[in-house]
This record gives sequence, C-alpha cells and structure tokens, in this order.
Amino acid sequence: MKDLRERLLAQGVHTLIAQFTDLHGVARGKFVPLAHLDDLLTEGIAFSGPSIAGTGLPRCGPRSEYWARGAASTAVALPWMPGYARVVCDGFVAGEPFEACPRQVLRRQVSRLAAKGWHLRTGIEPEFFLLKQQNGQWQPADGADRPDKPGYDLKSLPRQRVFLQSLQQALEACGLDVLQFDHRDAHGQYEVNFGFDEVLASADHLMLFKQAAHGLAESAGMVFSMMPKPFADQPASGQHFHVSLWSGTQLDRNGNSRNLFVPHRPDGAVDAAVQLSPLGEQFAAGVLAHSAALCALAAPTVNSHKRLMVGESISTPCWAPAYVTQGANNRTALLRTLHGRFEWRLPDASANPYLASAAMIAAGLDGITRKLSLPAAVDDDLFALSLAEIHARGIAPLPRDLGAALDALAADPVVCDALGPVLSAQFQQLKRAEFSAFARHVSDWELRRYAAAF
Repeated sequence: MKDLRERLLAQGVHTLIAQFTDLHGVARGKFVPLAHLDDLLTEGIAFSGPSIAGTGLPRCGPRSEYWARGAASTAVALPWMPGYARVVCDGFVAGEPFEACPRQVLRRQVSRLAAKGWHLRTGIEPEFFLLKQQNGQWQPADGADRPDKPGYDLKSLPRQRVFLQSLQQALEACGLDVLQFDHRDAHGQYEVNFGFDEVLASADHLMLFKQAAHGLAESAGMVFSMMPKPFADQPASGQHFHVSLWSGTQLDRNGNSRNLFVPHRPDGAVDAAVQLSPLGEQFAAGVLAHSAALCALAAPTVNSHKRLMVGESISTPCWAPAYVTQGANNRTALLRTLHGRFEWRLPDASANPYLASAAMIAAGLDGITRKLSLPAAVDDDLFALSLAEIHARGIAPLPRDLGAALDALAADPVVCDALGPVLSAQFQQLKRAEFSAFARHVSDWELRRYAAAF
C-alpha cells in the first residue's frame, strides 16, 4: 500500500474514485482522499445498500451496509481527470463477499474455471453513439454525418478525430490495448476494439472505457450513449465478445498457456481446416443452448429488443442476430465461429459486462459438462431467407421482447444459479417493472396512428 500510495502521489493523484458496478451495468462510487487508501483496500468504503439498484439489502440492520473494497492492482490515474485515480471495487456485506455484486458474480464463475486449471479471455467490441439534443430531439452530434452508407465512412470519422484521439490516449495511458476505431453503420455511431484480456480484466476495462468516454464527450459538448437503438430507422449498437478458453497447466510448444479452443489433428499439429476443438464446440453449444435466458442479460432493456428483430435487416454489412445459430465467419449468426475462438454477437451496448460474461461462462461450462453437440453450421445469409425457410430448418428465434427473455431466464436454472438467488430475483423484479412500464406507455407512434382513426 505504501508503494502504491507513493506511485499515485508521484502522478499527482490526490483523490481516489472507489468505483463499483450496479446491476444495470452503471458505474457507481465515491471520491476518497488518497490518505484513506488503506481503508479502501482493506475494510472498504461504506455505502447505503438500499440506495444501490439490485442489492435487495434492507434499510436497517447489519446487512444494510454495502462495502466497496478496492483491488489494488486496478488503481490507475485518469488522464481526463487530473488528480484522480480509479480503483475497481468488489462488494462486501457483513464482512463476506456480497453474492449480488456483479463483479463477485463473475468472480464465482472465474473460480469454477480456475478449479479446472482454465481461464477465459475475451475481446470486447463496444459500439456507441455520439449525440446531442436540439429542439428537444436527440440527433447525431455531427450534423453532417448523413451518408446513405455510413459504415467505415472516412468523411464522418475524421470530424470526430479530436474526441477519438483523446479517448485513445486516455485509455492507452491507463494500460488498455486500443486496436482500432471505426465509423459504424448508423449516423453518429462508432466502434472501438480492445485487445484480448482475462475476462474479469476485460469487464473492468469496459467500465473504464465508459467512464472515459462519458467524461470526454461531455467536455466536448456531446453525449456518449450506449443506448442500443436510439433511432428507429438506423442500426443499433452491439457489444460483441470474442471468446477463447485457455489452460495454465497444458502449455503449447513455446511453453505458453494453451488455447483450448484451437483444434488439433491426431499428430498434434494444429488443424487449420476446423474452427473449434471438441471442447470449444461443447462450450459454444452450451452458449447456444442457453441463448434464450442469456438474452435477458445480453440484451437487458426494452430498447435492446428493437435491435434483435426478425425480418429484413436495415443495414447489410453487420446484422444483429435474430436466430439461435452458429456459422463459420457468418455475421448473421448468433455465434460467428472463427479459428480458435468464437464471436458472441448477442450482447448489445447496454449489457452489464460482468453479468453477461458470468452467464456466458456458466452456459459454456454446462455444454462441456453435458458434452453437448454444436448444431450444424449455417452458411447462408439468414436475413436473405424467408421466415418459412427459417421455420422449415427448425432454427429457433431469440425471444421477441424483454418479457419473453425474462420468462426464459426464470426457466433456466443454470443461468439463474450463476447469478445467485439474490441477484437473479432482483434482476427479474427490476426488469419486469421496466417491461410493465413500457407496456403501459402510450407513444407518439400510437397517437399518430390511432388518435383519430376510429
């Protein structure tokens, strides 16, 4: 702690941000003077438990206090907030790890992997919008961003170069490996890719990215948004996970951790003609088998399901998945299988990275335990097939709305057990209330269509 304090002091840090993540995937926390670093890293910093979404903690008694205990290895000075350093925290209640803390939920699944000598690596690809409000309407922050095909547009992208470069430099200064930025398929929409990392670190990185992007966008007079689909006539924001499973006990020929998803021939050579190893296929099959329940966590808002729509795609290059399928390098499938990894395309930008990752691991491990077979690869453009063809092939659709996804979650003991009884109940209660509020809401579309119709 002394070395850490001296390092932070040398970087001009005077205040710590004790940051944890709530059930909705939103960063929460307090400012803590650097002088109290020891307190943050040992006992933790106290919060009123009932004030935090999804804890289910009482308003009084010893279990009403939520303690955020910092992980020293995550302490990092924030370039966009000189003098401040973020410390990622785990939740504790009554001196024990709190089962409904999203980071603790992921820790439990990481421990299950570790018991087998395994660890999971993810590369997360968040998409996001840069917006502004004008005359009460949300619009792209760049008013000139209006091409018919915005994907990879090199007129719009340079106009946001100051923001994107500032974001890149801030994240790299915090130790993140920023691979690339690009303009996506909607007006005002962008994507950033990060290098692979351990699954817990990847989730921490995503939360840091969101904090940096919020702060830098606000400074530039913009709103950083990870709302999945802010515009009805434009594509939505995904948050794809590239997934691979590694062994610390089985090493490759260079003595490094071995990627267990890489297929090998009987002679031990890598089989370049196959995408996944048998173990990888079982893991992927588990993810597919639990897709309906996973949808509640990977697409956790009412708005999310306006991204996952059956029917003709708005944008041809990159579609959101609507069907429970896998295919080799098939971007219209839910799982895009690649050599030695798969891309899980279900999560959208609003997904809590800890909960989505934890549930995905539990589903994959169930596939391994039950030795599930991976369904046959689909090579077709799924959006070029009619619904009759989809049904004839026996391809299952994802849940049509948040209510159906919550029903699937409630019926899936594997995913609910991964979340734990407290968080599972809290998640379903809060999301049921969200869906009910949406169902009761009368929209402008309804008024335009029905007010004078009958």
